[in-house]
Amino acid sequence: MEDLNAMLTPGMLVRHPDQPDWGVGQVQSNIGGKVTVNFRDEGKIVIDSFRIGLMPVFDG
Repeated sequence: MEDLNAMLTPGMLVRHPDQPDWGVGQVQSNIGGKVTVNFRDEGKIVIDSFRIGLMPVFDG
């Protein structure tokens, strides 16, 4: 299996491809295929990088 979020680092902004209503989230940590993201409209969520590829946001 491939870690779909291996390039994400703390502080980066991302969106969840299946949950657009969560808004933009900030990566808190990325350890062992688990990415913790604090989403503006949903709160802190742990994402399994082997199942979901987060979309980086470059425009804020």
